[in-house]
Amino acid sequence: MIIKPYSQEHEKAVIALWQRCNLVRPQNNPKKDIERKMKVDPELFLVGIIDNKVVAAAMGGYDGHRGSVYYLSVDPAHQKKGLGRQIMAALEEKLLARGCPKLNLMFKTDNGKVESFYEKIGYQRDACIEMGKRLIPD
Repeated sequence: MIIKPYSQEHEKAVIALWQRCNLVRPQNNPKKDIERKMKVDPELFLVGIIDNKVVAAAMGGYDGHRGSVYYLSVDPAHQKKGLGRQIMAALEEKLLARGCPKLNLMFKTDNGKVESFYEKIGYQRDACIEMGKRLIPD
């Protein structure tokens, strides 16, 4: 898998990947999420390519205190092959180069199957409560 920064040519493939991975939610417009990301640290939005097809993606961020990862996705046909581990390692490397001391992530409770994946690559549950408030409805 070749990992490189997201570019506009990947938009349709990335959104389709997110849909296949059940990451798209009614309250989030994926096209708008991509547009917003491209305005802030676009180099932290990575795609994984095999045979000229997007098979993985990860959207990262860093606010100067903590890093974050969103929309980690690997095409179901390519899961269990180490691609998720590869793209996460690439994102972690980019964040570490910026001086990021810790990376946080979150996933929906109905996507609990990914918990064991994250545990295998060194993540553990933090004793905190995640809360959110939508400021701009999509």
